[in-house]
Amino acid sequence: MDQSLYSQSLIISLPLMLFFGFHMLFGRTPEKRVFANYLLSRRLMGVALLILSANYCVHLFYGIRMKDVNATILMNLSTYFICYWLFSSAMITLLDNKYITRRRFVNHIAMWFLFSALACVVTLLSPANSVFSIGLLGLAIWLVGYGLFLAARILRTYYRSIKMFEDTHSDDIGSYIRWMSIFTYWAIGYGVSCSLLTFLPDKYIFIWILSSIPFFIYLYCCYQNYILFYEKVETAFMEDNDINDTDTSIDNHNADIPPSYHPDIEKRIQEWIDKDGYLKPGITLNELSMQLCTNRTYLSQFINSTYHVSFRDWITNMRIEYAKRLMQRQNSLKLQEISEASGFLSLSHFTRTFKAKEGCSPSRWRETSC
Repeated sequence: MDQSLYSQSLIISLPLMLFFGFHMLFGRTPEKRVFANYLLSRRLMGVALLILSANYCVHLFYGIRMKDVNATILMNLSTYFICYWLFSSAMITLLDNKYITRRRFVNHIAMWFLFSALACVVTLLSPANSVFSIGLLGLAIWLVGYGLFLAARILRTYYRSIKMFEDTHSDDIGSYIRWMSIFTYWAIGYGVSCSLLTFLPDKYIFIWILSSIPFFIYLYCCYQNYILFYEKVETAFMEDNDINDTDTSIDNHNADIPPSYHPDIEKRIQEWIDKDGYLKPGITLNELSMQLCTNRTYLSQFINSTYHVSFRDWITNMRIEYAKRLMQRQNSLKLQEISEASGFLSLSHFTRTFKAKEGCSPSRWRETSC
């Protein structure tokens, strides 16, 4: 094994890991109550990074890889196990403020202790013993399965949140949390590869160490950027939770009343459309249900069943059609003016949405259609 390459990769990675970990754990955040979950998520992520840093320190200063390869493998597996849970909990906490419970915490910590205890037992066996190989393989399979289970939980929570935003908000709030899906898929590849790379021959071990650098740089930058949008996302979650509680009580009270208890809902919606109500930026399903004097749940069901799209797509489609009419009728208007008049938050958002719907940019569409 090339000792210098191994040590240099650790020397490069360790300071970054320590900086990211301590900054996540102790870095200042806005002193608002709405940032409580963000702060908890950062602290969980910071603890995970510092645990990984401690693992790196053992490698760098004690040289455990040179003294006992099998003990190194089992130490790595135990470290990854607890870090998998901390990483997943940090991510899910950003989307579900009720995820961390005492029972869930105790269950996962107990599972980690059990995993580590079994790892210690396997370490005491002779490498020549067939039970050692079977035990090592079993622990590796358990770790990979555990990581995939947690990743699936993150993705379920993420896609549930995306659907909620699409069904209740006209703005693309889901774009603010899209980095989480990218990180999760990357984490799946990184986590599984780390579990496998720890079994690599010594001369390739530096790959395992250096592969963490871009991964954690991306994670750190995403957390730093997300703080700019977190308040808006968390406010949307809080509003939706409050409204869901209200809707649940109304639905329970009207359990035997069919969704058609508002026979004129279609008429009210058409009147609202004729008045260009969809042009109001940031309109939400709750606001519209209040304007139409109906229940939010029934309104959502009506839109989904009648127009076969989510609330956000329904609003977006009407805004796109309005923008196309403006471009046809008023050639003198700039795209920025058309974007604002059509209810879009920015020209870039309008251009991106228009291109996704029509297959070309607004300027190109105007040239060919006007």
